[in-house]
Amino acid sequence: MSATVNAIVDIGISRQIGKYSDAVEVPRNARWLFISGTPGLTPEGILPKTLEGQAEQAWKNVLDLLRDAGMGPEHLVKIAQYLVRAEDIPVYGTVRARMLGNCRPASMLLIVPALVKPDFLIEVEAYAAAPQ
Repeated sequence: MSATVNAIVDIGISRQIGKYSDAVEVPRNARWLFISGTPGLTPEGILPKTLEGQAEQAWKNVLDLLRDAGMGPEHLVKIAQYLVRAEDIPVYGTVRARMLGNCRPASMLLIVPALVKPDFLIEVEAYAAAPQ
């Protein structure tokens, strides 16, 4: 976690499930970034065919948005991930772990019946905070 985000509040639930934090506290003087649901679509409009390709691109998009705001993955406070197929969870988890490294934002993973475009297999929504 960055120096901006206070110590992770951990009651032990997340350790039983995955690599995320039960809660994260942000001080009052933080600068916030809210990232919309971001699919695995390239800026040129190309959509990879596989969940792995879409997940990698979705996280690349999120990391690019963070970078453009002067932030990095260590500034992520909360993420919400939407998958359309439960069987994609293991592959997605591997991609997420690779893209986030040791960062452990608060997290929610949902399996939904569909996303806004029929070929989208994933969207990632994120909230980040950094020093002013």
